[in-house]
Amino acid sequence: MRLVALSALVMVAFAANSLLNRWAVSGGLIAPLPFALIRVAAGALVLGVLARARPTRATLKPAVWLTLYLVGFSLAYSELDAGVGALILFAGVQVTMLAGAALAGDPPTPRRLLGAGVALLGLAGLLWPGTQAVPAPGPALLMGLAALGWGLYSLAGRGGTAPLKATAANFLLATPLVALAVLPAGLGSPQPEGIALAVVAGAVTSGLGYALWYAVLPGLGAQRAAVAQLTVPVIAIAAGALFLGERLSPAALVAAAVVLGGVALATLPARRVR
Repeated sequence: MRLVALSALVMVAFAANSLLNRWAVSGGLIAPLPFALIRVAAGALVLGVLARARPTRATLKPAVWLTLYLVGFSLAYSELDAGVGALILFAGVQVTMLAGAALAGDPPTPRRLLGAGVALLGLAGLLWPGTQAVPAPGPALLMGLAALGWGLYSLAGRGGTAPLKATAANFLLATPLVALAVLPAGLGSPQPEGIALAVVAGAVTSGLGYALWYAVLPGLGAQRAAVAQLTVPVIAIAAGALFLGERLSPAALVAAAVVLGGVALATLPARRVR
């Protein structure tokens, strides 16, 4: 039960990241790459304080995957429709993590494959606008790269024994990498509200959220973690309806129920699934 509660808290943090990023970037409060830089720097600062020591045995790969996710995510949401972007992101994450688990000798069971398929169908019904054209290939590719980065970052954290220090190390190493991406265009002229949203996204929903994610990953395993993340767009849309006044249609409620049913099928023990 504790693992379920902590996992649910992480999913809420992930959904908040999406809302904060869309609010700041699509609202013109700050450019995408400066948002990503402030986000990762704020996360590195808070995590460094909490870890109480500068990490000494950091590895580069997780920081590279984190950078790929942060940069791709912010750039894609400056142009891509939010629903289509979320669909690309979390479908790509699931494919990456399930493939990674299979390559590592942990092939998904038929029940988990079925649950993942049901959740993806529900997610498609929830997010894919039937009247909208196919998204532009450039932003869609950026979100696909973000999905690859986040999936690989999650896989890298499966065997971690010190999640807080590991996340602090990843954020610390990712900060100069993101800064390199910002250099060509510069910081621009971000508004105070945009800076504040980036700081919250970095210090709270990213830094602390990702540290908790690394803590629960060993208990979840790659397959269940991949499918559980499909609940994030559902949470994000519900939060949008609650806090931003967005309309939540009956069809969206049905689709959300399908997603959650698929997650339950893929994650609950077989004896509890009827």
